[in-house]
Amino acid sequence: MTTTKTPSAEQGSRSHYRRSLGTIALTATGLGSIIGSGWLFGAQRAAAIAGPAAILAWVIGALVALTIALTYSELGAMFPKAGGMVRYGQYSHGSLAGYLAAWANWIAIVSVIPGEATASVQYMSSWKFGWAQSLYDGKELTGTGVGLASILLIFYFFMNWFAISLFAKTNTAITVFKVVVPVLTASALMFAHFDTHNLARQGGFTPNGWSSVFTAVAVSGIVWAYNGFQSPLNLAGEARNPGKSLPKAVISSIIIALVIYVALQVAFLMAVPGDKLGAHGWAGLNFNSPLADLAVTWGLNWLALLLYADAFISPSGTGMIYAATTSRMIHGVQENGHLPGVFGKVDKKTGVPRPALLLNLVIAFLFLAVFRGWGSLAEIVSIATVISYITGPVAVMALRRISPDLVRPVKLRAMPVIAPIAMIFGSLVLYWGRWPLTGKVILLMAAGLPVWAWYEIGKPLTQGRKPWAELAPHLKAGAWMVVYLLVMASVSWAGGKEFGGKGYIPEGVDLAIVAALGLAFYYWGVRSAWRNPTLVATEAELAAEAAEDAADGDKDKAPVGA
Repeated sequence: MTTTKTPSAEQGSRSHYRRSLGTIALTATGLGSIIGSGWLFGAQRAAAIAGPAAILAWVIGALVALTIALTYSELGAMFPKAGGMVRYGQYSHGSLAGYLAAWANWIAIVSVIPGEATASVQYMSSWKFGWAQSLYDGKELTGTGVGLASILLIFYFFMNWFAISLFAKTNTAITVFKVVVPVLTASALMFAHFDTHNLARQGGFTPNGWSSVFTAVAVSGIVWAYNGFQSPLNLAGEARNPGKSLPKAVISSIIIALVIYVALQVAFLMAVPGDKLGAHGWAGLNFNSPLADLAVTWGLNWLALLLYADAFISPSGTGMIYAATTSRMIHGVQENGHLPGVFGKVDKKTGVPRPALLLNLVIAFLFLAVFRGWGSLAEIVSIATVISYITGPVAVMALRRISPDLVRPVKLRAMPVIAPIAMIFGSLVLYWGRWPLTGKVILLMAAGLPVWAWYEIGKPLTQGRKPWAELAPHLKAGAWMVVYLLVMASVSWAGGKEFGGKGYIPEGVDLAIVAALGLAFYYWGVRSAWRNPTLVATEAELAAEAAEDAADGDKDKAPVGA
């Protein structure tokens, strides 16, 4: 079977990665991923859906991200490997669940790269030049805009081509700038115009009801933004001390980002001129470059210029990060046994998985050609992200059950409570994403199954092998995830009209049903985990590495001349 790789095969490829990233660099990676294009557009998009209650949507989004991130922090510290997020489901449940989780995660992350390029070009369209205004038609990029965004994709690619150390140094510097500018923007807009009457205009604090707050969490770019917490985990193979640095980086990046995003949302809500809230209220706002347009409105031309510059720097910094992390994810998928061997190659000189970088560049071009607007990409990314999240809470507790002796540098006593709550949160956000979007993205998840089927069934058959007996436990262990996606799609279709459903399930009851289903599938998933070949091989590899580290430590302690 392709799922029974030997430890030596994986270790050989992974050994070319350089453990050069410390806590600061990893935190900068996480924060730099979170503060990308989301802060440029997220405030307006969230306000259009939820009105002033968008402030609460950012808080709810952070709470969801934090609970899920805690489960992945334990996993990332246990398995400090490149592309960590695409591996954990394979370790706990084998081939089928592992592949579905990896596919969802990869789709969610790789589509961010063209999204960041799109954001930069869309902001540029507000420049007072004819050629710039022709880049965006109000809904999506024009042909010229796509061409310019393509150039940015190539730039992200080359910034990752040469060395991980170059990426780390560049990203840390960019992240400092990316933090300073949003803080300065929020402060300047608050001082320029702070109209608290906006909270009561056009329907008050929740003009579209509380359901809109939840929908804003799912599709306005909030999940897109906080999803950046996983970037340090995907670079775990290059962390110097993953047991300590990964949890610090993940949690710190979410908390810092929450403060910044709430400040920006408040500043946006209060800075919008009252006369702009016409018949359509917050949903009627249509700024091409929301924060920059408000800066110009209140005479802050210097801030507008700074924002136009940062519209290149912030998304480009995030695009660079995701170009780096997705290449490690492709490497992880290959080592799971579901891609050709060439994508597992790491350049010995630079420590960069260059074939994986090339593949992601091609896929990024495809996404850019199909989804030319930031909003449409944000929706796809957000729902795919939530689907990828559900394996973390299940895998972390499943591995505690089937592999209790694995060394856990991070082990929270409250995890038995945190994990099921994280699963419930993830299920609710998936439902909040609204039908038919939820159905479309779940269908996109199914589109990846032929690749899995080729490597697990087709390829063994062409080699004269009969894979069915070996595949059976993988199918049994992964059944919970397949059924979960089908059930969630059905509930989304039949659910409340406020979430795009047919209204067959009463309002309020639908949320209780989704929460109960999330909990039920959590327990099914935890109980269905098994000691599959990938987990056994990885345990052996980690034990060998620990023995080698201990031997090296003894040598360091030996007296001179011994």
